[in-house]
Amino acid sequence: MNNEEVLKQFDEWLKDDSPVAALVMRQWLVPVEGKDAVIFPPTYAKPERMREEDWLGYNIDRFEDGSSVCQIDSVGSQANRMEPLFKQNPYNELVPQVTINASDKEVNLLDAGHRAADAIVRFSDLAGELDNAFLALKSEANAEPLAKIAPTSLVFGAWDSRATQVKLPRIVRSVIRAFNVKAMHRSAQYIPAIEYVDEGLLDAPEGKTQQDAMSQLGLSHAPAAWTHGGVQVQLGIRRDATLNLVALRALGAKSDENTLKLRRYILGLSLVGFTAPQETFLREGCQLVPDLERQAEWSLVKHDGQRDTSFNVSHKDALKYAQAAAESFEIGSNRKASFSAQAAKEALGQSKEDRKKARRAKKKSEDAEKS
Repeated sequence: MNNEEVLKQFDEWLKDDSPVAALVMRQWLVPVEGKDAVIFPPTYAKPERMREEDWLGYNIDRFEDGSSVCQIDSVGSQANRMEPLFKQNPYNELVPQVTINASDKEVNLLDAGHRAADAIVRFSDLAGELDNAFLALKSEANAEPLAKIAPTSLVFGAWDSRATQVKLPRIVRSVIRAFNVKAMHRSAQYIPAIEYVDEGLLDAPEGKTQQDAMSQLGLSHAPAAWTHGGVQVQLGIRRDATLNLVALRALGAKSDENTLKLRRYILGLSLVGFTAPQETFLREGCQLVPDLERQAEWSLVKHDGQRDTSFNVSHKDALKYAQAAAESFEIGSNRKASFSAQAAKEALGQSKEDRKKARRAKKKSEDAEKS
């Protein structure tokens, strides 16, 4: 295909009256050690309503029929794994590389957890420009200014909760869950290199506080009994990923021509993130690979519920499309900004109510200017 043919191949999805709702992919995964291996899900703080003895630290939902679902990697975590791809060659040429200097550190916007709404950039000298970009999206449905600075915020979502209140839904959404799991426990015992008290090097601890301090410093035995020990999965591990074409078609620009270029560009980035091979090492004790016995399932889903399961797109083709779309759109330039500690300190000096009043006053001023 020539460049124009490459660009036009998904245009049917981008029309406002397109019958296609989403591209969906289901991928089955297995632990590197084998299907019956124990894996370690992420751990979370204990909810207040839970008893200490009932809380293992994992997010497991149990149902009346005896089945269960365990979260292995959350939507937010998946997005944070996909987005940094755009710092690597050749993907780094698809998006502007925006870096913020803070003290002696340099932070790439692609590493910021809240993307264009993250404090690292909202308290930088890009704040005003980002305000205008969010407001253009809010008042005019014009996503082009934000796409020129932080296009992955449109792909993976953002909520500018500290300023304009604009919420961007995720176009690409992915989550990994395990089905029917058995929770395990483990115990451990730290033994010091020598018995410091017996050898006369330290005095015997006086009470539990001193004993705990010695254990924490590695100067005494430290038992860790009956703690979380991972889960064994009975019915498989599955990654569910969705490319929301309805959310993508909600993006516009100041002209029909620019709207098409913008949508092609964001679709290209979305397809790249959607199809890119993922890092298999999620965390200590949890390394997953594709299940070769169960091939990934692709579906092009229409608004009426019809599913075209014959559709598939390779990562190579997705990258080729994204490169053509980025060239046509003319991506924003690379930027360097500086974090303003003074602006952050001024915000910290305000009460929550003061910040709300400031936002309301700003909105009122902006509305007055429009009228």
